This record gives sequence, structure tokens and C-alpha cells, in this order.
Amino acid sequence: MTNQQNVVVLDVKSRGVRNVLPPSSLPVAKSFSPQDLKMLLMKKRFETEKAGPKINAWVDSMRASSPTRIKSTASLIETDDKSSWIVHHPSALSMFEQIVAASKGKQIVMFLDYDGTLSPIVEDPDQAFMPREMRAAVRDVARYFPTAIVTGRCRDKVYSFVKLAGLYYAGSHGMDIKGPSKSCKHKKGKRGVLFQAASEFLPMIDEVYKALLEKTKSITGAKVENNKFCVSVHFRCVDEKSWGTLAEQVRSVLNQYPKLKLTQGRKVLEIRPTIKWDKGRALEFLLESLGFAKSNDVLPVYIGDDRTDEDAFKVLRDRGQGLGILVSKVPKETNASYSLQEPSEVKEFLRRLVDWKKLSRRA
Repeated sequence: MTNQQNVVVLDVKSRGVRNVLPPSSLPVAKSFSPQDLKMLLMKKRFETEKAGPKINAWVDSMRASSPTRIKSTASLIETDDKSSWIVHHPSALSMFEQIVAASKGKQIVMFLDYDGTLSPIVEDPDQAFMPREMRAAVRDVARYFPTAIVTGRCRDKVYSFVKLAGLYYAGSHGMDIKGPSKSCKHKKGKRGVLFQAASEFLPMIDEVYKALLEKTKSITGAKVENNKFCVSVHFRCVDEKSWGTLAEQVRSVLNQYPKLKLTQGRKVLEIRPTIKWDKGRALEFLLESLGFAKSNDVLPVYIGDDRTDEDAFKVLRDRGQGLGILVSKVPKETNASYSLQEPSEVKEFLRRLVDWKKLSRRA
């Protein structure tokens, strides 16, 4: 992007968005009869019991999102069901020649998740720094292919980790997108991109962030992160015995905001606007911005490790165009076509892609 201001600003606003705050407690007038009070107490108890199954479902889902529940200490090579799973999701490294062959005559466009893909999963999300070698690999890939970081993190936060000016950054699960801060030679469409979905939700998200900070402060290990268009509640360092309590506190806040919804990632609960926007929509938006909306000469490649990346994998599968690569050491249900076990394999894949491109240019 040049210094000249040439930016497309899109804002998807939700109609009638406002906080809906129920009373903090049931009003009990002095004139209520004992029978009235009894009925109110029974109603309150019913509402609490009704929420029980929902909390239990949340906790079960929290367990399912935790690799520790699925032979986390074993690699794919060591798991009994590796063989059948790997047949349907072969290693992108072992299938590298077939992948580049599929790109013949097409422009590869790279989409990369951050946590667990470019950086290792760490206990403190503020310490999820990208290794120097990975940064070099991403920088080199961006020299040859349009490259986007698509993450649940706040866009400014992930940029502070990556620190590469020639990329597209899609933060908050694609609800906050900005194009390269310097000229991009790959782009066929408009020179600059700035997209913010539902900026009208920002005050609400800030309220929820502050409320969750207060609600979870007594739960050891819980960490609340404001990702601008969504709020993340990390429970990686929370004792599993406290997961139910944490889920209840999150539910008590979320119930006050019907325009927000709960989603989950790896050891994280996320509160997001209910708008129809996700990483899959972000991928489509970026392809359109790059001038490849209805193009047959493009091969999108999306690499990610999280549940939220499945939206992007599904878009590629439904399009019948592009490749999804899941980063995982354990078999998972996924819409991805290929797999890599960990960030070090992602780095190797990116390096091989660059080497292949250099050789193909010399030929």
C-alpha cells in the first residue's frame, strides 16, 4: 500500500443493536403474599435447573476442544487410528508434489491461522511469539504469493507478533481486515482493503470484556482477552474442576446480550456478534479483494489448527477449489484435505513452497 490514501471501507451494521439488560434480581414487593414469594422462588430455581444441562453441554464441549482428552501425548504415528485417518488427510509434506502440480497455471494464495499454526500453543496467550525462522518463512512466502493471516486475535495484536508489512491481516475471525501497509504486486483488484464487520458492536464487546474480567477474577488461571470484535476467555491454565464454574460465569454475562453468541476454540471460549461472518467469509472477501472472486486460475491454500478454521476449510471444499490443511497431532473430524502435525511442519511446507517457486521461475 502506498502512502496515498486509497482504501475501501466497508461497514456491515446490524439493525437495532442495543444492550438488553434484564434486572439483576427479581423485585419482591413488601405486599407480596407468602404464596407469591414461594412461586417466585420456585421460578428462580426452575431457571437455574434449566441452565444446568446447558452448562454441562458447555463443559463437555470444553473437554472436547482440549487435546488432553484425545491421546494428546501421542503423535499421529503413535495412534491406533492414524492409518485410516491419514488416508483421507495425508501429510501436505508427503503430498507436496501433487499439491504444486494442482497449482499449474494458477495463482496460489496463502491463508494462515496464527496460534497453533505459525506459533506454538502456549499457556499465556500474550507470550505466543512467532519464532524467527517462522517469520522468515512467512516473509519469503509473501514475496511470491499473496498471503493473509486469518486469526481470532485482535488485528493489531497479531500484527505485533508477526511484524511483516506485506501481508493481509484478518483479525477477530475475519471481522477486522486490513491490506498490506506497502505496495502489493500480487493484487489485481483495488489497491487497499479495510473491512470492519459490525463496528456497531464495539461498545457492547467492551462492556462484555469488562463484565467478564470481573466475573472471572476469582477463577485461578482464567484469562480474558479483548480481541476488538470478540472477547476470548482462555481456560488453558484453569483446573478442570473449575470449568463448570467458569462456564456458568460466562453464561451469566452472555445471557444479558442476545446479539452475541458463544463459540469455542482450543482451550478458549469466545463471545462474538451473531452476524453471519467467520473465517470462511473472510477468505471469500479477500479473494474478491485480490481480484479472484470468480476466477478459475487461483488456488487458495488455507492452513489452520482450530475449530474456527473449519469455516474456511468448508468454503474451499464447497467451492471445489483450493486446499485446506489441518495442523494437528491427533485425528479430528475436519473439512481439510491434508494435514501437518505441528508448526515446525508448517514452516517446512512454506519453505518448500518458496524453493519450488524459485526453481520454477528458473526453468
